[in-house]
Amino acid sequence: QVQLVESGGGLVQPGGSLRLSCVASESGGSIGAMGWYRQAPGKQRDYVARITSGGSTNYEVSVKGRFTISRDNAKNTVYLQMNSLKPEDTAVYYCYADLLRRTYWGQGTQVTVSS
Repeated sequence: QVQLVESGGGLVQPGGSLRLSCVASESGGSIGAMGWYRQAPGKQRDYVARITSGGSTNYEVSVKGRFTISRDNAKNTVYLQMNSLKPEDTAVYYCYADLLRRTYWGQGTQVTVSS
C-alpha cells in the first residue's frame, strides 16, 4: 500500500514557475517509476513526465525543455519543476508511483496559470 501526497500547486502568472512535490509513504518493497499526469477541466488525464528508480526521465512533448522531473529515493519523493508556465498548463496535477505491479495515485494539486 502506498499513499501519495502532493503539494506546491497554486496560482502563477504566465512565464512563472512552480515546483510540485509528491511524498510517497510505502510499506513493503521498493517503489519503481514515479511521475506526473495532469487533467484540465473537461479533458482526460494526460501524461506529463516519468522518472525511473534509476533516474531515467521521459517527458510529454509539450513540456519538454520547460519541466524537469527529479526524485529523492531516500525520501520517496518526486518533484516537478515547472518553468515558463503557460495558461494551457492549467490543470490538476496528479503524481503516481509504481509498486509491486500496482500504480498508486495522489489526490492531485491544482495549478492555475493566469494573469
